[in-house]
Amino acid sequence: MSNHIFTGSGVALITPMNADGSVNYDVLSQLIEFHVNNHTDAIIACGTTGEAATLSEEEHCEVLSFVAEKVNGRIPVIAGTGSNDTSTAVALSKSACKSGADALLVVTPYYNKTSQQGLIKHFNVVADAVDIPIILYNVPSRTGCNIQPKTYEELCKHPNIVAAKEASGNISAVATIRSLCGDNLDIYSGNDDQTVPFMSLGALGVISVFANICPAEMHKICSLCLENDFAEASKLHFKYLELMNELFSDVNPIPVKTAMNLVGFDAGECRLPLVPMSVSGYHDLKDCLEKYDLLGKYLNK
Repeated sequence: MSNHIFTGSGVALITPMNADGSVNYDVLSQLIEFHVNNHTDAIIACGTTGEAATLSEEEHCEVLSFVAEKVNGRIPVIAGTGSNDTSTAVALSKSACKSGADALLVVTPYYNKTSQQGLIKHFNVVADAVDIPIILYNVPSRTGCNIQPKTYEELCKHPNIVAAKEASGNISAVATIRSLCGDNLDIYSGNDDQTVPFMSLGALGVISVFANICPAEMHKICSLCLENDFAEASKLHFKYLELMNELFSDVNPIPVKTAMNLVGFDAGECRLPLVPMSVSGYHDLKDCLEKYDLLGKYLNK
């Protein structure tokens, strides 16, 4: 397969909120320009980090439409449109297509989960309903549902199912997926701290939480990998590993949203049931950002 949705660093974009809990579109616009100007290779909106689970369907569609319009073709926009209800996933996916999204990120069904045969049926129904490419999103720690390598092999037979965001944490599974699917399925790391090893196995990049804070740095790590300079990529990876880990010291996206406020963006708080970090967790995160000279870095920019 020669046409890739993107290569490099795709940001799993936060959804900034006003004090009343509504979406802050002014800050969202700032973040889009921030990422375009700092070499982010793709924007993924309304994913886990974007709090899709607490957006109403109307808000979900509005955010995706806003992002696609503001990006205006400068980099790919990938719309999170997954659901544990297949008909809802289809509706969100069709809406994202109309809004101008370049691709879809479709998570496995959660809570009710399903069998591997159910996954094949679910994803094929969504893929049949749209005419843009789909990235499958496998994150069993959040969904309780894991896509097996042989299931990927069957799913990538659909012309619209072209990639996977693998956040299972299982590097051995990634090697097997690459072996079974080859160039018929692109792979993106779903975990920042596994980007370099994933790309050494042929992954094309990452869908990154860390990139919210350090877009240029994550772009550079991926660029070095794509140039087969894994030694230099590893050095940069190790340099930022502490911060990558700190951004997962609480339930995502609580830490990254807190960090965005600390570096200078008015990101607001997460919607319930997610609550602010503990006092000790907050100070650990703040100390880590200070170590990297990131506190207030983006104020007035």
